[in-house]
Amino acid sequence: MLLDVREVHSFYGDSHILQGINMRIEEGEIVALMGRNGMGKSTTLKSIVGMVKPRSGSVMFQGKEVSGMPLYRVVREGIGYVPEERRIFPDLSVADNLLLGQKGGEKKKNSHDNPWTLDRIYNHFPRLKERTRQMGRFLSGGEQQMLSIGRSLIGNPRLLLVDEPTEGLAPTMTDEVKKILSQINKAGTTILLVENKLKVTLSLVNRLYVIGKGHIVYEGTAEDFKHNHEIRKNYLEA
Repeated sequence: MLLDVREVHSFYGDSHILQGINMRIEEGEIVALMGRNGMGKSTTLKSIVGMVKPRSGSVMFQGKEVSGMPLYRVVREGIGYVPEERRIFPDLSVADNLLLGQKGGEKKKNSHDNPWTLDRIYNHFPRLKERTRQMGRFLSGGEQQMLSIGRSLIGNPRLLLVDEPTEGLAPTMTDEVKKILSQINKAGTTILLVENKLKVTLSLVNRLYVIGKGHIVYEGTAEDFKHNHEIRKNYLEA
């Protein structure tokens, strides 16, 4: 078991956002977390990576408790995070943005035999290589998303948390991001994906969870989900 989330409760102030979240992810999977806006999808990712500290519950990663750790320590343990807002540095070049994602210190036990180097990132993201000296503020939305994903990968995570990667992208760029995520997974990185475009999600994932008002209301394979019209109607459709 790569990730085991048990009975996680997270708050923003007095607002009880996550109300006992349970999730499990095996090495090598692509797993989706779906739900309407405001149900707790992004908070779940932030609670796993340490941006939000759960008040109770457990987040076990590679058999180690990481709940309550600061963000930088969780990242060092091997969890990467691609935020919905992308958060690239607009006044740094593409290359410098990527290099900021490198981990310092000694080689970690979670390092890959085939690590994500700058050259390997450019091999998977040729568009970034073409713009290596360009400032972040001059990139398109899709290029910024690629840069955000690449910056997380260069830290060599075993698990990559990706929040709404195709939000606001044109269809052609959506297809490119989808292809990149598939390639990353095939190269050995496990992915937990928050994505509300159903067609994109079902073309990528092995399994999925659906969240409703801070609770997991469905867990199953992508194939089973295709036939579960009740869950789709009650928890996904507007």
